[in-house]
Amino acid sequence: MNKAIFLDRDGVINMERGYTHRLEDFVIIPDLIEVLQLLQKKGYLLIIVSNQSGVAKELYKQSEVEILHNYLIKEFSKNQITLSEIYYCVHHPDVSRCICRKPDSLFVEKALARFNIDATRSYFIGDKERDTEAAEKAGVKGILIEANISLKTILNQIF
Repeated sequence: MNKAIFLDRDGVINMERGYTHRLEDFVIIPDLIEVLQLLQKKGYLLIIVSNQSGVAKELYKQSEVEILHNYLIKEFSKNQITLSEIYYCVHHPDVSRCICRKPDSLFVEKALARFNIDATRSYFIGDKERDTEAAEKAGVKGILIEANISLKTILNQIF
């Protein structure tokens, strides 16, 4: 079975700015590339699970989310980092109901099944309690961090 690192996006992958949807506002967290290269070298699949409720609230379009994700995939690829998948929920309970929005665990469970991942050897790094709640519902260990910090600070919780 595989093992994985699940990552929230805003505040973990890129600087949290509140509804980040423009490429010019999308700044990758310092040291992220180095940390993801190390995690991948240690055999972890890398999977992003993100709430993008700005789409439901009509603050930005789903196509803008896709532009950011395509940019991210290209930047990671330049650095020999492969994302197994980017799952994102475009819903918000004030506008639309769903079971994919964190703290629900649908996307984590979907990835566990799709990529044959052992939940007990996997981690979800997030900057909100809803991230760790989604992880724990799926049997994955959640690691709660402050937004916008280097992931180097939590590597000791993984290795």
